[in-house]
Amino acid sequence: MFGFGKKETAAATADEQRSLASPEGWLLELFGATPSAAGIVVTPESALKVPAVSAGVRAIAEAVSILPLHAYTRAADGSRERNSDHIASQLLNGDANPWTRGPQLRELLTADAICYDAGGFAEIVRDGDGKPRELHRIHPSTVTIEIDGLTGEPRYRVNIGSGSRFIDFSNMLHLRAPSPLCLNSVSGKSPLMQAKDAIGLLITLQQHACRLFANGARPSGILSFPQRLGAEVAKRIKASWQAATSGNAAGGTAVLEEGGKWESLQFTSVDAQFMEIWALAIVEVARILRVPPVLLMDYSRQTWANAETGGQQFLTYSLSPWLSRWESEVTLKLIAPEDRTEIYVEHLTDALLKSDFASRATAYSAYRAAGVLTANEVRAGLNLPPLPDGNVLQNPYTTTDKTTKTEGNADE
Repeated sequence: MFGFGKKETAAATADEQRSLASPEGWLLELFGATPSAAGIVVTPESALKVPAVSAGVRAIAEAVSILPLHAYTRAADGSRERNSDHIASQLLNGDANPWTRGPQLRELLTADAICYDAGGFAEIVRDGDGKPRELHRIHPSTVTIEIDGLTGEPRYRVNIGSGSRFIDFSNMLHLRAPSPLCLNSVSGKSPLMQAKDAIGLLITLQQHACRLFANGARPSGILSFPQRLGAEVAKRIKASWQAATSGNAAGGTAVLEEGGKWESLQFTSVDAQFMEIWALAIVEVARILRVPPVLLMDYSRQTWANAETGGQQFLTYSLSPWLSRWESEVTLKLIAPEDRTEIYVEHLTDALLKSDFASRATAYSAYRAAGVLTANEVRAGLNLPPLPDGNVLQNPYTTTDKTTKTEGNADE
């Protein structure tokens, strides 16, 4: 504990007031607030109010949650079998705790790792035998990571009200954002905080646009007259114009008096630049999150050619690093060291690779002809019930059912 003196001079008080008015970087980072070049303080909460940022975070976090994370047992012959009874599979696909499902927990922790520098955290609750039983999410703002100076082993201080408690590294799932810019192996900069300048620019543009239209700063046009009009005349002409061109009379013919002239206001080059800067800032957010701009609902660059491979690109370049982080952390914390040579976890990514029905039918037919899939495996992929004789691995296009033909000849 550190002690602070009670005496305060006028100069010290003035210095404190100045520090609160323009706080130093470490103080802003302590509260999760980072100033951007646009002059806007960017926090995870303020960043998520930007639609483009929210769409990017949801694209990654929701994709992680819909992909099953199964445990597998590796056999001596190199084959593998799904191990649904392993606790890692049960916690991450079933119930992580009585109030949170496993997929929902993975979605929350992924979103935390994108938004907060410290990452996403879930405490591993173990039973008396030391076996994992539940996973409890902990908000990143309450966690401080401390590193042992001798061993480099991390431990986690969780602040609860005025007190705190420590959690050993083996009892904490710690999901960190994949980034080569993080020199610290325990925590670094979240993708959102790395993009604070682009996000700050988007917040500034959004606020400017809101003020512009809230104040009615851009009328549709102007009525101009060669001479000065009195207040009553101007009011009467305005009412006459609105009656002739608004509501049910929109598109009608208006009659101008007093030599009046209508001038329509068009977007200027400044307006066009405003929209270009906004579009550029959205692309910058997509770039730092490594998601295709189309997932931020930006279809300006979408074509039939790149739409076809978009799902594969999203999986390869956007999701794969996150999936690898999840698999590594689960293996380290939820699988016993002596079992890691035989048991491992892996995401099932088929859900993201499903294309249109015609393409899937062609692929299934090719797999059946090559003897790779059985009829029941294909039916399982189509959510259809199995057939009694559907587990035979054969090519249905070249296999002859001799029994049926023999019986048919006998009937004849």
